[in-house]
Amino acid sequence: MIGLASTSELLEACWRNFVLGVVQGLTEFLPISSTAHLKVVPVLTGWGDPGVSVTAVIQLGSILAVIAYFKSDLARVLKGIAGAIKRDQWREPDARLGIAIALGTMPILLAGMVIKLFWPGYETSAIRSLPSIAIVSIVMALLLALAERIGPRLKQMHGVQGRDGLLVGLAQALALIPGVSRSGSTLTASLFDGWRREDAARFSFLLGIPAITLSGLVEIKAAFNDPSAGGVLPILVGICSAAVVSWLAIDWLLKYLQRHSTWIFVAYRLLFGVLVLVWWLSGTSN
Repeated sequence: MIGLASTSELLEACWRNFVLGVVQGLTEFLPISSTAHLKVVPVLTGWGDPGVSVTAVIQLGSILAVIAYFKSDLARVLKGIAGAIKRDQWREPDARLGIAIALGTMPILLAGMVIKLFWPGYETSAIRSLPSIAIVSIVMALLLALAERIGPRLKQMHGVQGRDGLLVGLAQALALIPGVSRSGSTLTASLFDGWRREDAARFSFLLGIPAITLSGLVEIKAAFNDPSAGGVLPILVGICSAAVVSWLAIDWLLKYLQRHSTWIFVAYRLLFGVLVLVWWLSGTSN
């Protein structure tokens, strides 16, 4: 681990990671792309791109929040799977939910491994550039709008099947492209698949636990060894702020979707994408 030379630098790193944690917490579970915001906000503040490793580890705070928020749901899933193994009752709702989460996790794990092994320049590639993020954000906004428009919104969590998990999991794998939004892609796919909004969001949160946890754990060593991260303390500050804000964002979104549509997020993503694109174009013209 590379430490900072002075107390002022340490405090600056703690503040930077605190802000990144807040941004992570606000954007991880809202369908607006945490990766995009964690790329854009540091550029706007002059901090520079925090990198894949640091952002992946800060996301562990969001996982702590979702585990705490859905601890009873997770307990039922684990109990359902254990019961299914003992009594071969895999048609029980909790066991089927566990299967759906497992199947839905596979696509993003496989895609992540392929990127890690065969795309060494991914972190600095054009796919993580500002214009790419802007365009992807606009495209995903339009897809969410279409899903909101035509989705029948009939399916509930207790009726989830393995195919549902795999379908939403394939959409989750697209979140490896900055600007897509893991929660946005899974919510969009779920709405297309006929889910109710609140149930789609709940499944999206649960589905993210394995993938985000593994992503963060894989990057821990690299993040702690990254000089720009500032060491262990600043990263822990980022994780803690992400955990608190994520919990609040989860609670708000579930209550919001009980009575409202996703159009506010469609509008935000369109505006965000257009503004980032205009900002980038103005910068290249100077």
